[in-house]
Amino acid sequence: MLNKLIKKIISWFGYKLVEKNYIKNRRTLSKNFFDLDKILNHIFSNNLAKNIIQIGANDGKRFDPLNKYLIKYETKTIFVEPIKEHFEKLKRNYSNKNNCIFENSAISDFNGHTEIFKVNENNLNLYDDHIAGISSFQKNHLIKHGVKSKHVSSDKVNTLTIKNLIEKYKINNFDLLFIDVEGHEGRIILNFFQSINIRPIIIFEYIHIENSIFDKLIKELDSKNYFYSKFDENLVCFPEDKKDLFKLSNP
Repeated sequence: MLNKLIKKIISWFGYKLVEKNYIKNRRTLSKNFFDLDKILNHIFSNNLAKNIIQIGANDGKRFDPLNKYLIKYETKTIFVEPIKEHFEKLKRNYSNKNNCIFENSAISDFNGHTEIFKVNENNLNLYDDHIAGISSFQKNHLIKHGVKSKHVSSDKVNTLTIKNLIEKYKINNFDLLFIDVEGHEGRIILNFFQSINIRPIIIFEYIHIENSIFDKLIKELDSKNYFYSKFDENLVCFPEDKKDLFKLSNP
C-alpha cells in the first residue's frame, strides 16, 4: 500500500519509477548485443567506408570511436574541427595517415562566422577528460555539463554548409558521414538532405538535438528511405538502396 502511494506521489510530479529488473536486464543485454563499435567494425571490415567526412573530429583520439578504424584501414577522410587547439592536435594525431584533408571550420546551415563556446585551456584540468569535447554554439550546453560559467570562453570560428565543404574539396561521392557536434547534428543533416543528393551511411550523436529539430530529421530520414536504429548515444542510418550490403550477424 505504501509503495503504491509513493509511486502515485512521484507521478504527480511528472516522474516515473523504472522497474529494477528492466534496468538490470538492459545492462546484461548490452554486454552481448550490437553496439556502435560492432557496427563500425562491420562497416570497415566489409569495405563500406572508403571515403569519409567526420564533422566534430576534436583531436582525433579523445572518445573517438572512428580512430582505430581510420588508423587500421586505408580511407580518404575529411576531418572537420573548429577549435584551433583541437585542430592542431588532430593534424598531429593523423600525421602518419595518407589521404587526409583537415578543415578548421564549423559546419552549420549557413556560411560565414559564428561564436563557439569552450572551456578555457587553463581550466580543463579541473574537469573530466570528456569536457574538452563538448564545445558548442550554446554556452548553456557547457553549463548543463557542470562547467562553471567563469571557466567558459568563446572563439569566433569560420562556418561552412556541408554543401560548401563538399564543393570546396570537389567531392563527388562519399560513403560515411559521421557527426558529433553536441546538438547541432540535426541542422547539419537537414541541410545536407536539402542541398545534396549523395546517400552515405550517416552516424550521428542524437541525444543533445532539440526535440523539434529531431522530429523533422526523423521525418526526413523516412522520406529519404533510410533505415535507422540507435546504438549507444548514436543513430546509425543506412540508405535503403544499400541495405543488401548491411547484413549483420552477432559474433
